[in-house]
Amino acid sequence: MDVAIFGAGPAGFFAAEELLHQTGRAVTVDLFDRLPTPYGLVRDGVAPDHQHTKDVVRQFEKTAARPGFRFFGNVTFGVDFSLSEVLAHYHQVLLTTGAEADRHLGIPGEDLPGSHPATAFVAWFNGHPDYRDAHFDLSAEHAVVVGNGNVAMDVARILARSVDELARTDIADHALEALRHSRITDVYLLGRRGPAQAAFTHPELHEMATLSGVDLVVRPEEIEVDAANQAFLAQQHSRHPQRNLELLIAQSAKGEGRERRKIRMRFFVSPVEIQGSGRVERIRVERNHLEQDAAGNFVARGSGVFEEIPCGLVFRSVGYKGRPLVGLPFDDRTGTIPHREGRVIDPRTGATMARVYVAGWIKRGPTGVIGTNRADAVASVRAMLADADADPALETLGADPAAVPAFLARKSIQVVTFEAWKHIDALEVAAGHELGRPRKKFTSREDLLAAARSRAG
Repeated sequence: MDVAIFGAGPAGFFAAEELLHQTGRAVTVDLFDRLPTPYGLVRDGVAPDHQHTKDVVRQFEKTAARPGFRFFGNVTFGVDFSLSEVLAHYHQVLLTTGAEADRHLGIPGEDLPGSHPATAFVAWFNGHPDYRDAHFDLSAEHAVVVGNGNVAMDVARILARSVDELARTDIADHALEALRHSRITDVYLLGRRGPAQAAFTHPELHEMATLSGVDLVVRPEEIEVDAANQAFLAQQHSRHPQRNLELLIAQSAKGEGRERRKIRMRFFVSPVEIQGSGRVERIRVERNHLEQDAAGNFVARGSGVFEEIPCGLVFRSVGYKGRPLVGLPFDDRTGTIPHREGRVIDPRTGATMARVYVAGWIKRGPTGVIGTNRADAVASVRAMLADADADPALETLGADPAAVPAFLARKSIQVVTFEAWKHIDALEVAAGHELGRPRKKFTSREDLLAAARSRAG
């Protein structure tokens, strides 16, 4: 069975590993990505000061070394390779394209200059080629990050962290240079609910509280545990919410601290308007309180009390969202491809699209951590294998992966193989080591493709 996977992030690699691990069936896997580089958000989404999180690529390298695996970088699904063309060359196709778009706040002033999605900022400081030329004005003293998940924490930490510390990471050079000239002293993190309901993990919070040269400032009145919060904590099966709360209570007792830079963590506030004359100058928020509704859900309710926070920069970090793929159905509300147990379906008829599957964030939405994608990918692969076993006609299809390189060459597409990627990787690592850094990234598509060509030369 010959399978094409589009999207070389964690879900794609986990699916490839599961397919190639089969012993009762000969399987080949061609893994495609629209970028010249593999690994998806592991390369372009994990914060540069969290190098240990990127260690998962060692597993992916082992998968890439398996017989039957090929990587095709710089190939875009629906543009370079249509669905019908893919299905003419492969028995099955699995889409693991992730969730690259962002969700909006839906408030007035959100489109003012100085208001940005956190996803764009993260991609920019990680050297994603699509965001190399993005611009973020860091000349204001106050910045606001809306959200309290791990991505919001990453954005706040990168804005506040010492540039000397960041210079020892693989942060993109253009971002490092911009941050050297940053005037930001105060970063506000806004959460619409309380610390017990926050999406960030305890290690992320602990790191924030111990960041060198930065004070984490918490208002005591915003972390008080009222009846609704007590009821919420009583229902939790994990101690993480309680541990977060305990850490924040201890932090609040430290007051303003003495460092020049502050991360001001606010709770029970919702943005209602971004204001300014021609650009961001302040954000208006409404104070909330926690309530348990008739269905038992804990929700934030507005109090009718408002305040304004002066700022020159706003990042919204309220979730990633998938993008539609040419030739496939798409649920715009959830930002996912409709499916049934990983099998893509037409939502109008409920009928299954033969030989087309999904896994990862484009399947279930942007939830979980890197490892969460393993079980999700395995479940989709099991559906693929079950369908193959139940359809003897699959073996009669004229799939021909051997023709794929020639097919793409006729379209004048410069394909980046995994061997070419390893050459790019070696060049980045060597350049980084000269500077005492883990790597110095190529951040434009042109430079990446030139580096790939240099291997052949």
